[in-house]
Amino acid sequence: MDFKTSNEETKTGIYLMQEGNEEPFNIRLHLAKDILTIQEQDVICVSGEPFYSSERTVTIRRQTIGGFGLSIKGGAEHKIPVVISKISKEQKAELSGLLFIGDGILQINGINVRSYRHEEVVQVLRNAGEEVTLTVSFLKKTPAFLKLPLCEDCTCIPSDQSSGTSSPLCDSGLHLNYHPNNTDTLSCSSWPTSPGLRWEKRWVDLRLIPLLHSRLSQYIPGSDVCRKNSFQVIAVDGVCSGVIQFPTAEDCLDWLQAIASNISSLTKHNVKKINRNFPVNQQIIYMGWVDEKEQDSVQDRMYSPKFLALRGSSLFKFTAPPVTTWDWTRAEKSFTVYEIMCKILKDSDLLDKRRHCFSVQTESGEDMFFSVELECELLIWEKAFQMATFLEVERIQCKTYACIMESHLMGLTIDFSMGFVCFDAASKAVLWRYKFSQLKGSSDDGKSKIKFLFQNPESKSIEAKELEFSNLFAVLHCIHAFFAAKVACLDPVFVESQGSTTTAGIPSLSSLSCNSQTPKLKYTT
Repeated sequence: MDFKTSNEETKTGIYLMQEGNEEPFNIRLHLAKDILTIQEQDVICVSGEPFYSSERTVTIRRQTIGGFGLSIKGGAEHKIPVVISKISKEQKAELSGLLFIGDGILQINGINVRSYRHEEVVQVLRNAGEEVTLTVSFLKKTPAFLKLPLCEDCTCIPSDQSSGTSSPLCDSGLHLNYHPNNTDTLSCSSWPTSPGLRWEKRWVDLRLIPLLHSRLSQYIPGSDVCRKNSFQVIAVDGVCSGVIQFPTAEDCLDWLQAIASNISSLTKHNVKKINRNFPVNQQIIYMGWVDEKEQDSVQDRMYSPKFLALRGSSLFKFTAPPVTTWDWTRAEKSFTVYEIMCKILKDSDLLDKRRHCFSVQTESGEDMFFSVELECELLIWEKAFQMATFLEVERIQCKTYACIMESHLMGLTIDFSMGFVCFDAASKAVLWRYKFSQLKGSSDDGKSKIKFLFQNPESKSIEAKELEFSNLFAVLHCIHAFFAAKVACLDPVFVESQGSTTTAGIPSLSSLSCNSQTPKLKYTT
């Protein structure tokens, strides 16, 4: 049972949900553009003003044909009351609005049977006489293993169940005194009685999850163990959907992509609104949830949720989405985008069972590892880092780092137009300069020294220049960023993406979404 609109912003379906260690139960999901509604079945009074009641009392009489006309499942052996699982065709019309499939039987003629086993309840009903008063309550979280039908259209076939044993997982029919050759019709005296109230089974809201800044997770919290065909949605205020379970991997992926797409659309819309308050050089490129691998991870806490934001010249890492201007000053960490390097991890580079991962190497050489839920999210982050780096390099045009060459204090400028320029720190006199195209190779010792191999444009000979830096990785990443920006200017895929811009002049990420096939972007280094 599932449908979706042409723009895939709306979906509805009936699935299972598990909360904690409880048994899964049936729920209905409804996905709208900005909210995920989780509904459960309940019974409400529809006589006059609708209201909910935890218990109802109904009196019924044993019929000539079909006895009580009920089938039951469950019992104390499954830590639930006995539940009405079917209603006979003969009784269906008479019990309409009074008893429902899924009603738990709490009392029989005043006898509390909440803690009775299945067979014990069957015996009480068999010995209840011609008239029985039931106190019932609809069990909204009936375990899925009972396999109760979700509608009242499922009826049981009368059969003689006056003797023999019963099973808590099979329908035990309470059709006593059934005689196949008896053609008596129902009489008014056999109708159930109730104090003038009518009831109706409906889907009612259990939980509303606003999608803006919500996050999805297929993984058991903190681990790299992926749940089979299931995930949970966690709202920005911490409200959790519970673990939503699907019959197939295809259904699970379809819902994951649809919810992720709506979250992404809301994020982009929110970014546009926030960017109105920021100058052009401090615009947000993209932001969203990731899971970060803990540096000193223990077995039960390998990953923690983090909220990353690429804004202006920086990558911000938060524990929660920034809402106010003050929140931006309270980031857990921040990094300059052209002094860090993002790398999408191939399957052979993955650290554990988590898929769709990327790493960020900081200016100090520290590696941070992040995981996202879907490949489309990985592609969005890849493009976002590419855009943020390109825009910042284009804005600053050059960056200078202090260095030492042959025991003398120097400065190395990486210039977007001119290439590499080395000058004396005291006199500012230029010692040498090379274009980016003249760099034929380089190596570093992983600590402080870089050896550049430049080609002399006239003699074509290779000239080696060795420089020592106090911030080696920042310099290496900056050089990489400038090279990538130069190459991006010649990359038709990237150039085409620059053609679609927002009113603030920031390239759009709208070409990437989680409900369509997306080609990989070139990010040549």
